[in-house]
This record gives sequence, C-alpha cells and structure tokens, in this order.
Amino acid sequence: MSAASAGALLILPSPPAEAAAGSVVVFSTEFQRLDTFRNPEGCNKLPIAAHVLTNQTSSEVVVHGDPFCLTPGLTVNPGYGSHVAAGSGSFSVG
Repeated sequence: MSAASAGALLILPSPPAEAAAGSVVVFSTEFQRLDTFRNPEGCNKLPIAAHVLTNQTSSEVVVHGDPFCLTPGLTVNPGYGSHVAAGSGSFSVG
C-alpha cells in the first residue's frame, strides 16, 4: 500500500450512527401509557415522570442525567432495563 493510499484511508469520515433496531420503552406512572421510542437514534429526552427504562433494541443505550446527553451515563445492554431518575434526563443510542 502506498503512503498516498494509506493517508486517504485516514481521512475517510466514519459512518454515521445508525438507529438501533427495536424499541426503548419507558414507564412513568400507573396512570400513563408507556412511552415507546421505536428505532431510536442519537439523543432522546426522557418524559418528565420517567421511572423505568427498558432496552428492547439491538444496541446499548446510555441513560444520562441531563436532557442533552452531555454527562456520563449508565449503560443499559439490550434486553435489560434500569430505574431512571424523574426529571430532566435523556438517553442516547449509538
């Protein structure tokens, strides 16, 4: 491989993040329907009363304590769930 072709490989952009196949389902209260995020991608704000998040996707989901996915978070693997703090949290995929 020549130096020019090796350099070209280094400047190729990474592929864009794809949506996770499946759903993230969020339980808030007994008086509300479940919130379902189908094939989520990027940063998603959680409902204000969110209580439990289940990851029914093919990808890891990260739960953040802020609404913009800026803070480090808790990773929820596919097929698992987690309690989430009510308030202004979010989750990200990919």
